[in-house]
Amino acid sequence: MRFLRDLRPAAFAFAPWTAAILTLAAGVMLLASGATPSEPVRFMRLIQITPVYLIEASHFLSSILGLVLVLLSFGLRARMDAAWGATLGALLLGATLALLKGFNWEETAALVALAVLLLPFHGAFPRSSRLTRMEITPGWLFSAACAVMGAGALGLWSFQHSDYADRPWWRVMADADAERAVRAWAGAALVFFVFGVWRLVVSAATPPVVGETDPDYERVRAILAKAEVAEPGSNLALLGDKRFLFSASGESFLMFGVRGRAWVALGAPVGKREERGELLWRFRELADSHAARPGIHGLNADDLPEIVDLGFAIQKVGETAAVPLESFSMEGRKRGAARRNWRKLGEAGATFEVVAGEAVTALLPTLQAISDEWLSHHAGGEKGFSMGGFWPGYVQEFPVAVVRAEGRIMAFATLWTTASRSAFSMDLMRYADEAPSNIMDFLFVELIEWGRREGYEAFEFGIAPLAGLDDRPLAPIMSRVGRLLFERGEDIYNFRGVRRYKDKYDPLWQPRYCAAPHKWSIPWLMADVGLLSSGGVSGLSKRPKKADEPKEAAAIQQGHAAA
Repeated sequence: MRFLRDLRPAAFAFAPWTAAILTLAAGVMLLASGATPSEPVRFMRLIQITPVYLIEASHFLSSILGLVLVLLSFGLRARMDAAWGATLGALLLGATLALLKGFNWEETAALVALAVLLLPFHGAFPRSSRLTRMEITPGWLFSAACAVMGAGALGLWSFQHSDYADRPWWRVMADADAERAVRAWAGAALVFFVFGVWRLVVSAATPPVVGETDPDYERVRAILAKAEVAEPGSNLALLGDKRFLFSASGESFLMFGVRGRAWVALGAPVGKREERGELLWRFRELADSHAARPGIHGLNADDLPEIVDLGFAIQKVGETAAVPLESFSMEGRKRGAARRNWRKLGEAGATFEVVAGEAVTALLPTLQAISDEWLSHHAGGEKGFSMGGFWPGYVQEFPVAVVRAEGRIMAFATLWTTASRSAFSMDLMRYADEAPSNIMDFLFVELIEWGRREGYEAFEFGIAPLAGLDDRPLAPIMSRVGRLLFERGEDIYNFRGVRRYKDKYDPLWQPRYCAAPHKWSIPWLMADVGLLSSGGVSGLSKRPKKADEPKEAAAIQQGHAAA
């Protein structure tokens, strides 16, 4: 008995795939049985005690059930509880119909045996999704179509090589047995056609983009205001370009963008920790039901267990810099330059202030002018999806840090905060042309002090793309290519400059990942993230009017854009 108990976990692990294969075989068996001639002796005995209409109905429904079992096998593979229950019902009904259509006791025995085999494995199908969310993609539909067409071809061959072989096929159809087989096959084909149209056309539409005028926008705000699990970047939910999946409790959401067949989730679900796994599964199921290519961008190490459960491949894409505020100090040789710049600008009369609410609204024209001036020097225009843009409604959602010099606002940064005060970060960070060259160091130091006073645990500097990737002989090929770009790709992006600038503040470097169903689809995922963020190829092609800003300032801006 102990040996059997030890085998139980392995048996439950193999049960979904084994059940799917056996159910698929049972469905094909019923389709083939319905399309081929009945055994004459058994049929003659059956017709003596059974009404003809019951035989006809059983023959027809048995073929329909065959197709249903073929489709349910996909749900079993996905470990769906509803598919397990429906399969048991279909097997027992099919076993009964096999006796009524031609006393095919072998089919009945096989179907009952499969039902008995499935019965103890209910726990291997834990996903409580409805059958309408079953993962049926064009590839699966094509497989089912092959099964239906194969049964039809088998039926045609069987009747042509039976006692009717010396008669034309159109004369054979007049025979009751052949007519019954053709009717059953045609019924299965019709049901399959209707099902395929429903799955690809009539199924639930893609969730709409949620903007400021949508009722769900307030739900997003409410979740962010009390989220147990959220990062500063979760505030991108308020950008107005995302689609959302909400948990059953309404206290968690997952945000994603759609570009063609690519569905890209931005970060892990926000809200309650225990609801993350179900939201991730729902996201994958919904993407699969629309024949979409799902992916997740911007994951941290704590998110990986749920991602592994999804069966996704994972790739490191860089590292984020976070400064612990409790232990941070401006003393030390590494921060000497930043310290001197901060003191120099402060002595020159620069001031720092964080404004919120109506005060931000009053400053919008000034902030807009600074933003437009800054944007004229940078390629690509305003961004979206994985980074913020200067949209008045979006900017007013957050506190704004402003730096004044010579009595005027010279720089500003919108702040991403979190309900738990675990961390905060900057989103937009822009400055005027006449701003002092050391204004960014002044802003950073003042922000760190502000965060400490407000009780935040850490200040996040954003991501350093491709940082921390390994170039070892056995490392993944994408890590090795990424490392090569990090070291040699300065003409494309200031990778090393971004990392070097943030290192001045002695941050803790934490890995960031992306995930997709297959390793080969990760490069496509990264391309989709770039195009979603830039507004397509046209956004990537926009060039700045001039490019004369200091290299260090450019490194700062690039780092926050990449975040």
